[in-house]
Amino acid sequence: MKSHTKVVVVGGGCVGASILYGLTQHGCSDAVMLERTTLTSGSTWHAAGLLVTFVRSHNISKMTMETIRIYGEVEKKLGTSVGLRQVGQLRVANTEKRWDEFQSYISIAEAAGVPCRLVTPEEIKEIHPLLAQSEDIRGGILHDQDGYVNPADITMGLAKLARDQGATVYQNTEAQAYEKLDSGHWKVTTSQGEITCEHLIFATGNYARENARRVGLDLPCIPIVHQYWTTETLPLLKERRAAGLPEFPILRDEDYGAYLREDVGGFQFGPYEFEKDLKLFAEDHVPHDFGADLLPEDFEAVETQWERALERVPALGEVGIKANTRGPFQMTPDELPLCGPAPGHENLWLAEGVPGGILWGGTMGERLARWIVDGHPGIDMSEIDPRRFGNYAAKRWTMDKVRETWGTHMNAHVPGEDFPSARPMKTMPSYDLLTAQGAVWTTFNGYEFPRWFARSPEEAAPEHSFRRTSHMELVQEEVRVTREEAGFIEMSPMTKFTVRGPGAAKWLDGIMANKLPKVGRMTLAVALNPQGGMEGEYTIVRYGENDFYLVSTPNGQVYNWDYLSRLLPDDGSVVMEDISEQLGVIALAGPKSREILQQLTDNDLSNEAFPWLTAQMGEVGYAKGVHLLRVSYTGELGWELHHPVGYNRHLVDLLLKAGVKPFGLEALESMRLEKSYRAINREICKDMTPYEADLGRFVAMTEKIGGQVIERDFIGKAALLKQRDEGGYNTLVTLKLPYCDTSVMFDEGVYADGKLVGRVTSGGFSYYCNHDIAMALVPQEFTAEGTSLQVMVHNEMREAEVIDICAVDPTSARARA
Repeated sequence: MKSHTKVVVVGGGCVGASILYGLTQHGCSDAVMLERTTLTSGSTWHAAGLLVTFVRSHNISKMTMETIRIYGEVEKKLGTSVGLRQVGQLRVANTEKRWDEFQSYISIAEAAGVPCRLVTPEEIKEIHPLLAQSEDIRGGILHDQDGYVNPADITMGLAKLARDQGATVYQNTEAQAYEKLDSGHWKVTTSQGEITCEHLIFATGNYARENARRVGLDLPCIPIVHQYWTTETLPLLKERRAAGLPEFPILRDEDYGAYLREDVGGFQFGPYEFEKDLKLFAEDHVPHDFGADLLPEDFEAVETQWERALERVPALGEVGIKANTRGPFQMTPDELPLCGPAPGHENLWLAEGVPGGILWGGTMGERLARWIVDGHPGIDMSEIDPRRFGNYAAKRWTMDKVRETWGTHMNAHVPGEDFPSARPMKTMPSYDLLTAQGAVWTTFNGYEFPRWFARSPEEAAPEHSFRRTSHMELVQEEVRVTREEAGFIEMSPMTKFTVRGPGAAKWLDGIMANKLPKVGRMTLAVALNPQGGMEGEYTIVRYGENDFYLVSTPNGQVYNWDYLSRLLPDDGSVVMEDISEQLGVIALAGPKSREILQQLTDNDLSNEAFPWLTAQMGEVGYAKGVHLLRVSYTGELGWELHHPVGYNRHLVDLLLKAGVKPFGLEALESMRLEKSYRAINREICKDMTPYEADLGRFVAMTEKIGGQVIERDFIGKAALLKQRDEGGYNTLVTLKLPYCDTSVMFDEGVYADGKLVGRVTSGGFSYYCNHDIAMALVPQEFTAEGTSLQVMVHNEMREAEVIDICAVDPTSARARA
């Protein structure tokens, strides 16, 4: 065994082999893969091998397409088949909600380059005549490039090509312990000896939790048990093959909750277990003697799906069952992998919690290889970054959420919908007061967060649809009251750090693209990566020369802490503290907010004494030690009250008794769109620069100190200068769209005279303006005010007009009042 290598990959399944292959493709052949038994012995060998591109996300769509492309290239390089069959996939809609999901998705697919099309009930009959006809069928969607691959063949092929390029594979070599050395390298103790490396990658499949515990990580992933059946040969399918006819596309029909595909003249039937029937596996550790093993058949867990499938595809019942395949594979609470840097560990990478290693393997290998070799993955990986989960993701919570997520896999899904399992978990002291006000709750970073307010607690039930809903009139009233009078929102899950020490100012100045505020003031700043992309957004309050308070998105607590911690100086001159759990946040906004708050505090809230974008410490009611920040994400006059969490209930009670109405996330989202305020992971992305986001006003290349103009130096500056000088980049604009029963959301395609030119980053209905608003990334030739564009929304091309700055109060006169 080698004693040292640049990269060690632990795990010899499809994901591990893909990573090894990806590394060699990017010039890193000094890489080793360790497999405890033999290649493909884990979940890979019993996987169905499906390649599925249906997902309502621009970046994930690109990733899944990338996997299919890579597997095609691997097959060509090998000169032999790996069983790649792009037979297509047909999904059938039997309900309005499912048909709405398909119609909403079709524009996202086109913008992301995913070949697919909507089909009529008549076309469905032609495409898959074995599906019984039904009056319930609304239509379907056909993905031409979907299909399947032989899991063992693609894994062995990836490993062979990696070895051909100089990489090394050690089988029957179990990784047993890990140690971080003073040099920064990792020492891996294996059953065959020790090896050190610069980068260590975990791709251990079902062993993810127990393996990660060796380095102190508690990963939010649990293996589930899934199964599929293979039938005997069906004469009709055999006759089609003999006649040279193509395979039927994979068939998914929500009525039977499963996939159905051809398999060597028979059928492969893969049902998705309901939540109540789903079994978990190895919650703490995999049995020592478990390897390339299967679990006993469990027909009772999917009996309902089987009976429904026989009704929908009668041919399925014409032949006997040949085999059952039942085994474990990893699942996460949101059914997405944990792929990227391990929080709190230098040069440790995760490729774990992968719900479908065959589908994800190719793209994860490509992106992790780029990240390690080039320092950046080349695409925004936020949706699958391991740091998206906070410290709330305990084992029992993960188990319950995994059951719920897989149990609703075949349901039609509306973006942003809420699920009840494992809730409420974390609540603020005011939770009962706001629940009594009719709060309908969602979650951020494990905390309950008000979404909107019903007329009474009895009527407070979640409501999600692609179309207009009854609760929208309540949200509209929340917006009206806030815009015309005053409202407040409980937003305590915001992430909050302090940064102090003799080197604090110098350190922050070298990270943030904007210059730091003066003492007593605040500013909005973005932290960039070397490529100029925006890693995070912060409201920075400066209380002293080297005393800062940073506020960022709720879901950024782990990510932002990890990102900034990696940049801390080694000399102890900067001390950063996470006080997110110690402080609550209540935001009061509206033209009457000053007169309401002035009755509760001794701080002078006049414009002269407390200007816009300044901060003061003070008392509010009985609450001491309150940070009063004059800023508002609504665009109205307002203050954020950052307070010791013990005062949270008291402050909410004060505002309610003062007659102030609470509002929720849906109202806030509408108001921020009306102001064209950017949102994290929508307009503030790791692969989008401030210039592309039209946030150049928050980039300071120079700073005036003592009458002299001084050049600033910060991470990503060189990339921004290059982009500024070269020009030609796409830029965000705000679009006005007509009011319709369905609204623009995110990732839809933007067109000019019918030609695709860009995509929506976020959008929705404006409750104050009574029309849709969207922000979109388009070429600069389409950014002038009044430019006519079109957006494909719900399979309908809608006219859109570029507006100047924002739809409400472009000069921010209200916030400055």
